Amino acid sequence: MAPLSDAPPEPISRHRAAEVFRVFLGLGLTSFGGPIAHLGYFRHAFVERRRWLDEARYADLVALCQFLPGPASSQVGFAIGYGRAGLPGALAAWAGFTLPSALLLYAVALGADRLQSGVGADLTHSLKILAVAVVAQAVWGMARTLAPDRTRAAIALLGLALTSLLAGAGAQGLAIVLGALLGLAFCRAETQAPAPDTLGRAAPRRLGLAAGALFLGLALGLPLAASLAGSPALQLFDGIFRSGAFVFGGGHVVLPLLEAETVQRGLVGTDAFLAGYGAAQLVPGPLFTFAAYLGALAPAPGGLAGATLALIAIFLPGLLLVLAALPFWDGLRRRPLARAAMRGANAAVVGLLGAALYDPVWTHAILAPRDLVIAVAGFLLLTLWARPPWQVALFTVLAGFIL
Repeated sequence: MAPLSDAPPEPISRHRAAEVFRVFLGLGLTSFGGPIAHLGYFRHAFVERRRWLDEARYADLVALCQFLPGPASSQVGFAIGYGRAGLPGALAAWAGFTLPSALLLYAVALGADRLQSGVGADLTHSLKILAVAVVAQAVWGMARTLAPDRTRAAIALLGLALTSLLAGAGAQGLAIVLGALLGLAFCRAETQAPAPDTLGRAAPRRLGLAAGALFLGLALGLPLAASLAGSPALQLFDGIFRSGAFVFGGGHVVLPLLEAETVQRGLVGTDAFLAGYGAAQLVPGPLFTFAAYLGALAPAPGGLAGATLALIAIFLPGLLLVLAALPFWDGLRRRPLARAAMRGANAAVVGLLGAALYDPVWTHAILAPRDLVIAVAGFLLLTLWARPPWQVALFTVLAGFIL
């Protein structure tokens, strides 16, 4: 196994995997600000401070994880852990970075009943208003980056129309697939091809093929198994797994997918869903741990078992795709058609998130003029003043109680 840097490979040991876990646990406890901020923390920790990999390798690793569906920052951490200590290191990196926020959101789920009345209800409504500001910021930023021209703006509008007018998770998947096809047809304007890279040698081809086969087997087999078995736990795992497999463009895109698999199926109420999403803005680490909150609230299996099942399901597809792509990344990323398809898919996810901004986020949070004032103020704090989400959360809670 070759490392992700030019340094001579060192033997993999339990000590090295434990080292990876300790470092990522520290990051999981302190990495606020979303996936872009997480990537900045990773660069400081592993390129500048510990020199586990160099700048060029890190940039290529980020490019790979942004190309694939899944939680980009968690995928980067997983790959860094793999390069440092093999599969034990990859799992240690994921666990260390994920557990703090997952445990915090599980604790929020345990107290969800107290958020239905009195002060708890006021707090819940403030968190829903916070979700409006956060999702609006995500739509605004992603539209400027992923749909900056007329062609991709039209693809984004089509994605918004499909997900607004058609119900269910199938609409989101259809929008992404259609966006990729339109990207192949209309988004082939070439930028300079990326330089060759040796990152793919970080994982053997047989491991990549096995991970890819497992991903395809689960993606195709889980829906059939869930429908035949009639098991609520398997149905929950299937729905959350498919949500994680279709997330392009950042953690916030998981919102409409999870909403379709939980709220629309009657597993979680809309108010509880939005309150948990708002709470997820207050914790460090990856936003995907929101799935642990939803799994804990689901009627079956629920509790700790449901949280664990949902947490594994949401991360598993993205992590399998990283292992599948690492050996073949250099050849894939240099293909113009692959880059064109990704441009179209990324534009479509802007439309998905725009549809979610309206329903359920806006329709369940903005109930009075004062709610609109607070939401717009929160949006401006995030965009113009660049305040971190936890500060905006504090503002929305205080403003909600005052107004």
